[in-house]
Amino acid sequence: MNGVSIGQTGHDVKLARALLLYEGEGGAQYATVHPVTAAADSGRPVIGAGRLINRRAMLDALVQLDRNAARAAEFLPPTVLGVTPAAVTWWCPPAMRRVFFKCEKVGERSAVVPHPGLVFQAAVDGFRVFALAGDTRPDEKSALHEPPYFNTWEHGKVCIGSANVPRRVEVAAIKGWEDGFFNSAFTHPNHGGQRVSYKAGFHAFWTDMLDGKFARFPLDVLVPVKRATAGGLVAGKIGGVA
Repeated sequence: MNGVSIGQTGHDVKLARALLLYEGEGGAQYATVHPVTAAADSGRPVIGAGRLINRRAMLDALVQLDRNAARAAEFLPPTVLGVTPAAVTWWCPPAMRRVFFKCEKVGERSAVVPHPGLVFQAAVDGFRVFALAGDTRPDEKSALHEPPYFNTWEHGKVCIGSANVPRRVEVAAIKGWEDGFFNSAFTHPNHGGQRVSYKAGFHAFWTDMLDGKFARFPLDVLVPVKRATAGGLVAGKIGGVA
């Protein structure tokens, strides 16, 4: 029965009533509304005796839910690839961006380096990033590649650690998710597959990047993710939820 933070306002709410729908052959036939209380011994929610809900009360409840729970319509920027109740997926074009390292083999260093095109996804079950071999906005068939970064796992999962990222998954929070990724120090490579195809290895690749060896990101080091596409990521088919 503990309160939770939900909805666009972020107000604390608690479970107060339950709505039960009764169905027949033609679908929902009628509904009852029940008070919800906490059990004295365990604190678990208990549904009390119900009463038949009339049409007016049903409409009032739906109007309140629409006003307080549903997301308002918003204008989507061209970088957004997909939005669902559980995830926001977007694209970042190739660019020069600063990175920070705090790693024994690379050192404590920072530099502005070239990055490939990237696809990010902030979802209720985590934060993901993938690389692209092209420099244009991906379509649903665009192939995804392993993120060539430290602090990432398989399926593009980002190890957030102490990074300052938004608590909400919404279009308005995209910049906060990007800042949390790029402004945090890369500290360690994670297990779960090869991140780059570089003869001297992962640490050497980033040492060379920080030393300014590449004027453009070397796309030949990218490692494809088998059968992974931008469309599949948006649809929740790559280690995530739709």
